[in-house]
Amino acid sequence: MQRILIFSLLFFFPILIQAKDVPTLKARVMDETWTLDPGFVSALERQLKDQESKTSNQIAVLVVPSLDGEVLEEYSIKVAEEWKLGQKKKDNGVLLLIALNDRKLRIEVGYGLEGSLTDVLCHHIIEKEMKPYFKKGDFESGIQNGVNAIIDAINGSYSAPPPEDYSHLGPLSFLGEISEGQDEIPYQVKIFVSVFVLVLLGIFTYVAANAPYIGWFIYFFLFPFWSIFPAAIHGANIGASVFLTYAIGIGLYKLYHLLTPHGRRRMKKGIFGGSYRSSGGGRGWSSSSGGGSRSGGFSGGGGSFGGGGSSGSW
Repeated sequence: MQRILIFSLLFFFPILIQAKDVPTLKARVMDETWTLDPGFVSALERQLKDQESKTSNQIAVLVVPSLDGEVLEEYSIKVAEEWKLGQKKKDNGVLLLIALNDRKLRIEVGYGLEGSLTDVLCHHIIEKEMKPYFKKGDFESGIQNGVNAIIDAINGSYSAPPPEDYSHLGPLSFLGEISEGQDEIPYQVKIFVSVFVLVLLGIFTYVAANAPYIGWFIYFFLFPFWSIFPAAIHGANIGASVFLTYAIGIGLYKLYHLLTPHGRRRMKKGIFGGSYRSSGGGRGWSSSSGGGSRSGGFSGGGGSFGGGGSSGSW
């Protein structure tokens, strides 16, 4: 029995050590990193206090240095539940949690506000209203924009634009999902990746176009690469155009060499840098290649949370 107890302590002790404590709720805006300007914190505190007095919705902002190994979603719901943001039976609380060193943030939404502050809206607020500023190190603007958008969403005056319609791409409409986020890629990265992918795929495309037998396999094998990479870097429309150019252009090129006498003669001469010959009863092909506000007096109203909201990183 003693051994079991010792083993249990040894097993659970590291877990207990790693658990990050939930700070005591003292204000609507708590900055444990001392990053935010005190004047900004005071102004945001007044805004959230005024919002609560008008609507009874409790919105709190917590900025921590790090999650200390905790999972963002788990720690966020732990804070929200312990603070009990929102009024009892209304469950109208919202927590905006930001872990600066981990570059992560989350909007945790109480049950009562999930109808107006949906997961889709939370994701949009994080991606469009906050992350662009966080990436530039302007945390105050990002937090202010996020809080304003949260309040407007609850009031029904903020909505995410409808997703872009890619139905005109037909079977290639799935490239729309792949292209999400390509606007945030720096143009220098786009140029470098485009050149690298073009050179790499160009080598395999040359083989696909000119090799008699294995070339057909490589031709179809490259389909996803000529569609996914351009779409992820330059958008769905460009990705679809590049793919169609490859599929139709290389396909016609190969059919020309397969079906026309002139094309077959060119292939027989070994345009791939090798020789195509017949010996005995069979054919063969050979080649060679290289290769916080510090004020007190604020407490939660007893609200509860169920995991609604959204997370992000920058």
